[in-house]
Amino acid sequence: VNSISDGGGGGGGGNGNSLYLFSVLRDGLSYLAACPSCMGGAGVGQREIPPLLVIEFLHKIADTFVLYFGDPADESAVKDNFSTAYQLLEEMVDHGWPLTTEPNALTDLIRPPTVMAKIQQAMTGGSSSILSDALPTGTVSNMPWRKAGVTHPNNEIYIDIVEEIDAILSASGGIISSDVSGSIQAQSNLSGVPDLLLTFNDASLIDDCSFHPCVRYTRFDRDRVVSFVPPDGPFELMRYRVSKSADQQRSNNLAVGNMPLQVIPRVSYGKFGGERGANVGGRISLSVTARSISSLIYSSSRKGPLLIEDVTVVIPFPKFVRTVNLNVTTGQVIYDEAGKIAKWNIGQLDEKKRPQLNGTMVLEEDEEVMASSSTPVSGEEQPPLLVNWKILLASVSGLNVSGLSVTGEHYKPYKGVRNITKSGTFQIRCT
Repeated sequence: VNSISDGGGGGGGGNGNSLYLFSVLRDGLSYLAACPSCMGGAGVGQREIPPLLVIEFLHKIADTFVLYFGDPADESAVKDNFSTAYQLLEEMVDHGWPLTTEPNALTDLIRPPTVMAKIQQAMTGGSSSILSDALPTGTVSNMPWRKAGVTHPNNEIYIDIVEEIDAILSASGGIISSDVSGSIQAQSNLSGVPDLLLTFNDASLIDDCSFHPCVRYTRFDRDRVVSFVPPDGPFELMRYRVSKSADQQRSNNLAVGNMPLQVIPRVSYGKFGGERGANVGGRISLSVTARSISSLIYSSSRKGPLLIEDVTVVIPFPKFVRTVNLNVTTGQVIYDEAGKIAKWNIGQLDEKKRPQLNGTMVLEEDEEVMASSSTPVSGEEQPPLLVNWKILLASVSGLNVSGLSVTGEHYKPYKGVRNITKSGTFQIRCT
């Protein structure tokens, strides 16, 4: 969040002419919002705009783009569906304030892009084909998040308990800091107006919760159960943090058992190739291993050895590196010359695999003297690695669903629940 002051007032944001610039980075796109420092303009009753309101709304726009354009909703996806993106912003924002943000209401107003819709739009020469003349069915309802008259041939609901690990690890694999946040993602395909009740095996693990508007918060505050009428389709039911007592136990477990994934980087700069004809540059090597002995709690339905999925390593290089030459034993590595970032896609990883990356770096001419004198590169100039991974049927806190009941309808739906542990901001320091 940055402050822009008009007329040399500085960046403090104390006067009415200041603007706060909020930014959210998702899928390589920056979502920006310029907001005045005070709501309502000059006069009595001024108050600052809530920062979390703006940040949450920007994330909601990004989530809506993913719903309409697919994942990832990157630059090319927005360019290909620019008219739909423009119409979405028209409906979601009214005179600078959030208006319609529920996916079910938006899909009633603006049809998601399809191949037939694009053909029709090209033939008519306009964007009217994606708009609907009817108001959303939930506009005058006390449940604006759910459509009226929903029917499905197969009634089913799927719930994922997703826990993300944010961690900073040293070059030797030691844990410098770690934190866990969780969310419950749901996919509801239920007919009519079902009333659901979700219970947990140990609700004391949950703390600092935020809920979807469909959740009856007073019921959760009283009984520690989640009672709700779900929206139709995919939605995030709630977010939570692990309670302090459980978080302390988790930290102790992580310190003893370490992470399920270990990345050991080795980066050096200097002269290579002997005294005669030595080249000034750098070398980098990475080794990635899976650890079955970790603090994760696995579901009883999990069978077989540890399997880590969607493993990728993002390697940012310092600005003084001109180019690199990388080789890997597993997967594929792609180097972006302009951004000086390499992305190593490993895919699935188990205990038997030992992926290795080795490479050399060519430095800019101004940095060759520094490297030849064996002066170590500072930690600020050597960015940390970013690692992404996912493990199915595993959790850190041990939170699980003990029951999911459906009332208000006569059918018996299929119910599926699973745990997922994945990386959040998972950084590996190189020095």
